[in-house]
Amino acid sequence: MTLDTPGSSTAVQPLGPGAWRRPAFGALVVAWGANMFASLLQTYRGDLSQVQVTTLYGAYALGLIPALLVLARLSDRWGRRAVLGSGLVLSAVGTLVILLSGNDFAGILAGRVLVGVSAGAALAPATAWIRRLSDDAGSGAAGARRAASALTGGFALGPLVSGIVVQWFPAPRPVAYLLHVVLVGAALLALRGTPEPPAARPSAGTIPGPGLRTVLGGRLFLFAIVTTAPWVFGAATTALAALPVLVPLGGYGAVGSGVIAATTLGAGILVQPLAQRLERRSPATPFRVGVLAVVVGMLVATVTVATGSVALLVATAVVLGSAYGLLLVSGLRLVQALAPDQHAAVATAVFYALTYVGFAAPVVIQALAQVWNPEAVLVGVAALAVLSLVSTSLAWTRRRAEA
Repeated sequence: MTLDTPGSSTAVQPLGPGAWRRPAFGALVVAWGANMFASLLQTYRGDLSQVQVTTLYGAYALGLIPALLVLARLSDRWGRRAVLGSGLVLSAVGTLVILLSGNDFAGILAGRVLVGVSAGAALAPATAWIRRLSDDAGSGAAGARRAASALTGGFALGPLVSGIVVQWFPAPRPVAYLLHVVLVGAALLALRGTPEPPAARPSAGTIPGPGLRTVLGGRLFLFAIVTTAPWVFGAATTALAALPVLVPLGGYGAVGSGVIAATTLGAGILVQPLAQRLERRSPATPFRVGVLAVVVGMLVATVTVATGSVALLVATAVVLGSAYGLLLVSGLRLVQALAPDQHAAVATAVFYALTYVGFAAPVVIQALAQVWNPEAVLVGVAALAVLSLVSTSLAWTRRRAEA
């Protein structure tokens, strides 16, 4: 299957109000492949050490962050379809490498890194494409929410479906991994018929938007985005990867992990309209509420670990998932407001790269929990979130003072 570029002979089709759904489906499938491993981890626990298993979950961030920063710029040059399509193909390749590696740690690690590179190639172009299609269809305000929902939907459905497969299917790994490969094929077919508007260029006589360095070096980006973005996945992965280990789920570990992941990320989707309503009060409000939810969620997680309560585990997943959703959609909306269209993919890639720093949270929490009391570790994480809350408040306070 060939992938079309802006310079190819494939004609751009007329834009329709639902055109954004096709790149959104591509983003969902990539996110599905990245996070379905959360449930499949259960199948490796008898053959790999706990540290190896946890490392494999977060390892794809090693490939994702560099790919985000490099390939987002290429999507501005080669087109969203070419780079997103290539990311989908690489996602399937990474999944197949993991499947064929059996229980070999090095092989699985290589596959997870490839999956990370695929996500780095796909997510920023998909987000910029969804934004542009939404803008051209007259729904620009919904672009960030649509992109965030597609990403979150993939992160939620991947582990939920894989958890069901692991719990009740006789050959869970082949079924789960090959299902993802089939979804990749469907997404590639969908992209072939998707309109890709040409890159926006300033018209003669117009004043260009701010440069990329100006956007990334601005006070709002440094004090609001940089200090809160790591909590996007820091909150989510604590709920769906760290806590199910600290709070054993008994004989339903696989499907239970999938349910916790789906609960976390489902809450992240449901809370996103709230972020838009909070933004109407003040651009700072959804950030502050999101980080406050991180603080509360980590404190509830402390009680959850201390009591071993599954009910509290679900409640923690809802609170931390809400924090994830608020900070993700608010961060995307702010980045898109700050960056002009010609810098949208790169600025979005930097934001995503910062969010994926949070994937280190489960590894750090579990490593520190072997040295200190896990409850004390979670209280310390909550204290770090308080510092982010202070920084976010200062971002808009100083902005008003300078106005």
